[in-house]
Amino acid sequence: MAIADPNRYLAPLVEVLRTPWPQNRTVNIVCHGHSVPAGYFATPVVRTFDAYPHLLHVGLKDRFPLAVINVIVTAIGGESSESGARRFDAEVLTHRPDVLTLDYGLNDRGIGTARAEAAWRAMIEKALTAGVRVILLTPTPDITVRSGAPESESRPLLEQADQIRRLADVYGLGLVDSLALFLRVWDAASWSDDLSWSNHPNRRGHERVARALLRWFPPATW
Repeated sequence: MAIADPNRYLAPLVEVLRTPWPQNRTVNIVCHGHSVPAGYFATPVVRTFDAYPHLLHVGLKDRFPLAVINVIVTAIGGESSESGARRFDAEVLTHRPDVLTLDYGLNDRGIGTARAEAAWRAMIEKALTAGVRVILLTPTPDITVRSGAPESESRPLLEQADQIRRLADVYGLGLVDSLALFLRVWDAASWSDDLSWSNHPNRRGHERVARALLRWFPPATW
């Protein structure tokens, strides 16, 4: 397969988002992951309304004013994809999501690519079996990938990002390549402008992710 086309992947759902009352229905989007979608900035401060799940919700409501949308955050700070997979049935699928986002790359460095792949595949396959559209996110960056950082520091995060890209390709899923997005605009002097501390984005960083997610909900479909 191949990574999904952002203009078509959610086309049927976009039609639902454009449908007026009384023919419309509630659309549920679940953001699953670790501290970044949970809204942690400089831990222990949580800025829910500056984090990308909320910014996505606001952007969707601006784009689809007739829609009833829930953006549900099931993320837990500090958790890896293995923990996320263990609670997937009870805490994610129970919400009957139309769209699921997965964002565990930062923390999955702690369990390695083999264990992370097994957990991601388990969640992806359960979601697809339930008819859920899935968008994978490569990790937002931390200071290990700043310009000039040693290759030994940056390699684990780059490997996680590569694996997530491969999974999106294998399963034909949506992909927001957060890491590539940030690295395209960073240089030695500007990397800190997108971070609230060493490994969490600030409002500007979350806005980058939210804009990339919104590409998967085009205002018109073909």
